[in-house]
Amino acid sequence: VKWEEIMKERGLMKELLKYSQYSSNQLNTEDLINQKNLAYFGKIGVGTPPQYFYVHFDTGSSTLWVNSVYCKTQHPLFNPHKSHTYHTHNKPFSVHYGTGSVTRVYGYDTITVIVKHQKIGLSKNEPGSHFAKPLHDGLMGLAFMPDDDTIVDTMIKEGLIEESVFAFYLSRDDQKGSEVVFGGTNPSHYQGQINWVPAQRNSHWQVTFEGFEVNHKKTDWCKSGCTAIVDTGTSMLECPPHYVASLHEMLGAHKDSSGDYVFECSKVNSLPTLTFIMNGAHLHLPPSAYLYFSSHGSHCKSGIKQSHEKYRDGHPYWILGDVFLRQFYSVFDQGRARVGFATLA
Repeated sequence: VKWEEIMKERGLMKELLKYSQYSSNQLNTEDLINQKNLAYFGKIGVGTPPQYFYVHFDTGSSTLWVNSVYCKTQHPLFNPHKSHTYHTHNKPFSVHYGTGSVTRVYGYDTITVIVKHQKIGLSKNEPGSHFAKPLHDGLMGLAFMPDDDTIVDTMIKEGLIEESVFAFYLSRDDQKGSEVVFGGTNPSHYQGQINWVPAQRNSHWQVTFEGFEVNHKKTDWCKSGCTAIVDTGTSMLECPPHYVASLHEMLGAHKDSSGDYVFECSKVNSLPTLTFIMNGAHLHLPPSAYLYFSSHGSHCKSGIKQSHEKYRDGHPYWILGDVFLRQFYSVFDQGRARVGFATLA
């Protein structure tokens, strides 16, 4: 389903979703919608009977929240009074993101068809334009933070999956098939071995890697190690701010009148490859992965921007967002505290 089609349907969506059914094989697999390479959304049901929402599946956040009747917004709203399985202690909280913040109240309810007793946040406001965009009905936090009771932790507690593993395949452009699998992997999406990298517990899947190359030539940026979070909720590849200008210069980019880094689209095949060296594996990012092709004009925008921190834990700090993750099949293993990357099939 294309997101544009969903927008056209939104006038009737509440009625249509009353009759939506999940097939049995969706217990552990959630199909995702690629919204213009910027975000990936999946449909979940909240409450009994279920009220349906499109939420952003985000490894860079730890909470599940949906827009609610307590919030003034144009999105579909969860009404807890219409769910006979909802209960709450009315505990308020707020979370700040790089693109805005949300104030919420905690509650517990059934998530169709995954779990029966999941802690969820009900939004009370949504400052920031990012959360006002179409399709952004809420957020499914999948960070490596067991104390926050993520959906994966609840699935383990309720015996719905045996392994605390989930994996993403993120499609590119208009390609269909994006998905997240809970409880294992989908071998049809990758080939060869999975290259594992240790992840820091109680983090947003933070890893340390030992090298970074441009055009197969070493840089000294990570000579003492670099840190990164593996974040499906970030659209771009984010580079330490003190390296972003040098990196674009090495890649042959220049700034346009808006201050964005751009490339000549016609030269894409001659641009350098980026290589991240992680736990001995060389993970290559070709130029077609780190730029956005434009249907207007000859310039392509860079998919790389600066991160909001220079250092984390004493090392240069990166965010490996969707620009990076589209190039690999990514596996998140909570039980063994590691993240894996495999070559796409």
